[in-house]
Amino acid sequence: MARILNVGIAQLGPISRNESRQDVVVRLVALMEDAARMGCDLVVYPEAALTAFFPHWWIDDEDELDSWFERAMPNPAVQPLFDAARRLKVGFHLGYAELAFEDGRKRRFNTAILVGKDGEIIGKYRKIHLPGYTDRRPGDPFQNLEKRYFEVGNLGFPVWHAFGGRVGMMICNDRRWPESYRVMGLQGAELILLGYNTPVHNPAMPETDDLGNFHNQLVMQSGAYQNGTWVVGVARAGVEEGVDQIGQSCVIAPSGEVVVQCTTLGDELQVARCDLDLCNSYKTSIFNFAKHRRPEHYGLIVERTGAGDVLGR
Repeated sequence: MARILNVGIAQLGPISRNESRQDVVVRLVALMEDAARMGCDLVVYPEAALTAFFPHWWIDDEDELDSWFERAMPNPAVQPLFDAARRLKVGFHLGYAELAFEDGRKRRFNTAILVGKDGEIIGKYRKIHLPGYTDRRPGDPFQNLEKRYFEVGNLGFPVWHAFGGRVGMMICNDRRWPESYRVMGLQGAELILLGYNTPVHNPAMPETDDLGNFHNQLVMQSGAYQNGTWVVGVARAGVEEGVDQIGQSCVIAPSGEVVVQCTTLGDELQVARCDLDLCNSYKTSIFNFAKHRRPEHYGLIVERTGAGDVLGR
């Protein structure tokens, strides 16, 4: 019997700087309710979905910076989303800014969680490939301060048994790096979930502005195909606090084909019927890693780890 998973991509339009978490959660619940009516098992929300994307501006005050982060998950502002998941029997993926107290100090991460149909957290991922910079750039139309506000994720790229398959997560810029997909592919990932907030304009490389949507889908399609996995990418889209962000949230099959895509730059739900067994033909033929992949002949040192092969000079 085919393993069918109905996945809803819950794209968000802009979130204003003054919009409360409670108001945002109302939007998230509305999308989840629509997804439930359409038979979804899982809803995927964007990166940092609870607030405006604050790394786009400079923040000096420590308390103000901390106010954009979640100290616990769930918390009172977000609890209605967990309650809705339990009531509707729909799981979800949610990105948010996480404030953690670990190793005797305060730490900040760009985080995503996977939540089951029972409203319980299945797994957590912290973004590894942080873009941007740490210094202030007053000449730019907006900032990209993820390297200043977040630490590099310390949880690796795990894969969880969930929703009848093997599910992994990444966040935004992670999707541009083939290692992100490959580490999960080596663990048999069949569904990779990711949210992104990607500006149309790149001040560091303005000559590529017209290629933003192309590059967005290029990396997700290649990652899906080369690892025989479904990839679900969900955007925060539209003009948010003066920053124009791409949309085109989509679901990509293990063949690399886009099977469904959002067509607006606002709150929008699209649904894909994902047959997880479609992964098998790619994983057992073209991309049968055990049979065809030969990292020991790449001219690099191969370190064997529990999460797969790590290559280095």
